[in-house]
Amino acid sequence: MSHASEPGSASRKRLATLCFLAIGVVYGDIGTSPLYAFREAFSEVHGVLPLRENVLGVLSLIFWSLITVVSIKYATFILRADNKGEGGVMALMALAQRGVRRARTRWIVMVIGLLGSALFFGDAVVTPAISVLSAVEGIEVLSPASAHYVMPITALILLGVFSLQKHGTSRIGPLFAPVTLVWFVSLGILGVLGILHEPSVLKALAPHHAVLFFVHNGKLGIFAMGAVVLSITGAEALYSDLGHFGKKPVRLVWFFVVLPCLMLNYLGQGALVLADPSTKNNPFYLLVPSGLLIPMIVLATMATIVASQAVISGTFSMARQAIQLGYLPRMQVLHTSNDQEGQIYLPWINRILLVLTIAVVFGFRSSANLVSAYGLAVVGTMLTNTLLVVIVARRIWRWSYLRVTLAGLVFLGVDLLLLTAVADKFIYGGWFPLALGVAVFTVMLTWRRGRELVMREVKRAGLALEPFIASISAHPPLRVSGTAVFLTANPEGVPNALLHNLKHNKVLHERNVILTVEILDEPVAEPQDRKSVVDLADDFYLVTLRYGFSEDPNIPAALTAVSQCGFPFEMMDTTFFLSRESIVAGDRPGMVLWRDRLFEFLARNATSATAFFQIPGNRLIELGTQVEI
Repeated sequence: MSHASEPGSASRKRLATLCFLAIGVVYGDIGTSPLYAFREAFSEVHGVLPLRENVLGVLSLIFWSLITVVSIKYATFILRADNKGEGGVMALMALAQRGVRRARTRWIVMVIGLLGSALFFGDAVVTPAISVLSAVEGIEVLSPASAHYVMPITALILLGVFSLQKHGTSRIGPLFAPVTLVWFVSLGILGVLGILHEPSVLKALAPHHAVLFFVHNGKLGIFAMGAVVLSITGAEALYSDLGHFGKKPVRLVWFFVVLPCLMLNYLGQGALVLADPSTKNNPFYLLVPSGLLIPMIVLATMATIVASQAVISGTFSMARQAIQLGYLPRMQVLHTSNDQEGQIYLPWINRILLVLTIAVVFGFRSSANLVSAYGLAVVGTMLTNTLLVVIVARRIWRWSYLRVTLAGLVFLGVDLLLLTAVADKFIYGGWFPLALGVAVFTVMLTWRRGRELVMREVKRAGLALEPFIASISAHPPLRVSGTAVFLTANPEGVPNALLHNLKHNKVLHERNVILTVEILDEPVAEPQDRKSVVDLADDFYLVTLRYGFSEDPNIPAALTAVSQCGFPFEMMDTTFFLSRESIVAGDRPGMVLWRDRLFEFLARNATSATAFFQIPGNRLIELGTQVEI
């Protein structure tokens, strides 16, 4: 009987472990929102006075936003749209495209997905800045004379966070969950203390207070709701981190730990403002007993570091998926853990984020100013998620048109209401993350289109493979021992490297492999789909290797496992040939000249295919080819 209970016990233990770890990774961003969200609703920008009905109205809006957007839309609905266990905008885009056949519709799905990913990048620049800055500003409550130290301390903390990325999070990662758990428990306790002094604040949970808020404040109420949006920033992490933990742990932690603690703290802040309206400028820290203020500032800073780390890691994962799917140029991807595949480091992305985040801190100078730039990109990402998941519901889940329409109208209605609420932020700084998003979107779309144009030129100038092999059989050149592997993106044509080798060296290898690498629209390729080998004739073989968009291609390892070619590959007897295209911007139809030049710049600075595919340099011969687009 004890043996029968062991699997259930092990399963429960694993679930508890995943729930514990998810607290530190998934909920860092949304967990630090109480530092600034409620306070912002009563800032002078919105002109909403801290009257009783307004305090209850804002709290009611926060509560029902958390229920509607996070609990129902993300935790219940969108989490269902996993791409073989993986989440995030890129995974959702790939899943939606799988259910679409028309080229025009696939292009629209691609644009929606790229726009969501680009806006996520803009959000990733602002999130670490506002999180750490709002935590360090607790120094001003402790000692107003120390206000001028806030920005330098924030910059130093962010510099340390980004500098640690190359070492990975395997050492400090185990601290994430305990720190975040203590943070949420502290939020809940502080909230309870505030509620006990003003229990009437609990009336805010009734939805009619949210309606009355708009009735009393009119247009001001709609724009004040932009502050309410800040309480749901980080909801995207529930979906983007799905692959690390699974649906059940993410949902359990949200409903039984995060949501209760967050709402208790918001209610506690509201109770404080009800009792003393002058506390509206910083209700979070003023809710803390004076003797615990310093420990709370330290804990808040640690919690915001965890939140920043989660956003940075999420950006690394998104960038790798974009590279694999062909929307960004190849970059160096370093693994920082021998045990966890998901722990990666992209040096170029890290440098860009560091520079932009520090610039944001010194450009906006305070979390109150930075709040004006926050939220617009977040809502934009949420809107793209809704559009994509509606497509998935119809095309993949086969929901009826009526069901899809009802769900779409509800969620799109909420998203458009939130978008209206944050629209005024554009002129106060919201343009900045949007501008970053537009820049990233342009790069992604240009890289994708540029690669298509390069392939068009290569195919137009190339020779068909089968007639070429037939001519080789009819007029055989000199053969040398060993295996030659020719990498190409066009399996139907003769690789340029093969033609150049035959033209200049006048020889062919004993065995020639035309190798194509395909990236699938799923995170991990199934074992039976990983490779295919076609014997073309005269010791020519067409080999196709397939990888998921969350995998790192390792061509030597994959070829060693291929035995259908007559005998296993011997790396010391194999030479890899690669044609490196030199892009030249021209006046050919396809893209405007400035996009041609942008693509030329990106191609020139991209990591070589040999390094990306982990091909040893001492087994490689690269032959240059000029391509005009």
